[in-house]
Parts: sequence; C-alpha cells; structure tokens
Amino acid sequence: MNGQVISRLDLDHRVAVMAIVNRTRDSFFDGGRTFELNAAVDAALAAADAGADVIDVGGVPFSPDAQEVSEAEETDLICPLVEAITEQSQVMVSVDTFRSAVASAAIEAGAHIINDTSGLSDPELAPLAARTGAGLIVTHSLAAPRTHLRRPRYDDVVTEVLAFLRERVALAEASGVRRGQLVIDPGPDLNKNTRHTLELLHRLDEFTVLGLPVLAACSNKDFIGETLDRPKDQRLTGSLVAAAWCIERGARMIRVHDVAHHVEAARMTEALLGLREPAYQRHNAS
Repeated sequence: MNGQVISRLDLDHRVAVMAIVNRTRDSFFDGGRTFELNAAVDAALAAADAGADVIDVGGVPFSPDAQEVSEAEETDLICPLVEAITEQSQVMVSVDTFRSAVASAAIEAGAHIINDTSGLSDPELAPLAARTGAGLIVTHSLAAPRTHLRRPRYDDVVTEVLAFLRERVALAEASGVRRGQLVIDPGPDLNKNTRHTLELLHRLDEFTVLGLPVLAACSNKDFIGETLDRPKDQRLTGSLVAAAWCIERGARMIRVHDVAHHVEAARMTEALLGLREPAYQRHNAS
C-alpha cells in the first residue's frame, strides 16, 4: 500500500458504504449469525455484491459484558476471513481492532484499513499504519477498550470530542501517518448517552473543520432504539434516516448492517446534494 488507501475511495465526490461482518459469538446486533467462517465469508461477499465499498471485519465484541477474546483468538478469527474476502473480491477490507498485533496480522492477510474504535489506545497502531500505508480510522472513545464508562459527562460534547480527535490526528501524523490515510469517527454512542449522540450528530458538520473524511457509525445503535422506542431488530428506518442526515452534515463514509438499503439511501442523498446524476432520466424528458 502506498498511503493513499482512503483516497482511492474518492470521498470528495461520493459516500463509501462500510459493511459490518463480525465473527463474534455474541454480536450486539445479530447474536453470532456470522461467527462461523463460511457464514462470514458468504455475508462479506453478499455485502460486496450489494454495493459495499468496504467490508469491516471484527472478532471482539465492543461490549465489556461479552465474552473475553484473547489476542491470539482474535487473530485466528479475523485473518482467515480477510484472506477469503481478498481472494474472492476486489472490495476493500478493514479490520475492527484496538490491538496493533492483530492489525499487523490482518494487513499481512490483505486488509487495507485499520478501524480502531479505542482512540489509538495502543501506541503502536499509528506507527503500524505509517509503516504499511494502511488506512487508519481514528475514533473518539474515552474509556479503555471493553471497559464501562458509567454516566459519561460532557460540558460540550461536540467541542470535547473534536478536541480529542484533533489531538489523536496530530499524534498519528507525528508517527508518520499521511492525511490521505486518515478518517475520523466521532463515535456515536461510544461513552456517550443518547442525548450526547443526538447533539453530536446534530452538529456533525463541525467535524469537517479537521479536513478529513468523517465516518458515521450509527447503524442499529441504542440512541436510535431509545429515541424511537424500538428493539434492535426494528431500527432500520431510524438507521437510514440517521445515515442520510449524517451524509447531509458532511459524513462521507457510513458503517452499516443492512447494506442494500443503506447503499440506496447513500446514493439518493448524493443526488440530492448534487454529487451524482440520476441513473437515467425519462420522466417528462420528452
């Protein structure tokens, strides 16, 4: 990789859709449906066929209440999946991990992007991205990985999250990571309550001041469930509205479970923003 992985997605002119494929027994959304390797490979290839630009693979549940997964176990879960996807598809692959050793092994297996939801808690992650040229997603998260942060408090959630991301981006750049490798994720629901997340998304456009692509990871999250009073399997409408809103506010990558619906939502929102032409035009055209 040459350090231009993110640039290849052309995020100045379009929105990239990142599909979630987790090899976890107790995934918060699907309860382990894609834990087995063949099921995960099938899900990843189906997501690519549905229009996903990136497949985000993970082997460790975010929740600290879930079963502990060792570094070796995480590597064994992720790397065969990365290899299988890259052997059968041209789609980009990101690895959802906070461990530099796992990220390194995944890059060796063919992964293009490191999706670190811990805010660079592992000091070797940024140097790894610098050495390999892999993309690096820098996420706001106050607590250590797989640790509860009870009753998070912010005086101004947007100002504080923005300051955190600015500092972590500077840290990554000081480690040699190029701007063309970087994406920022304000972390909806990560160490935030529903009101925090709604405020964060309401003012999402303020994060574009950093001059980097913004990832919106809203799919099926608890802020949607609490806002609409819906269980996890009834949050698609809320997820689509949140995705479209975030794109209008400046997000250029969305991380999703239901790929086909989100691809259509992204493409329609692109058209409304003047970023793309209609697929065809017949209505009142003659």
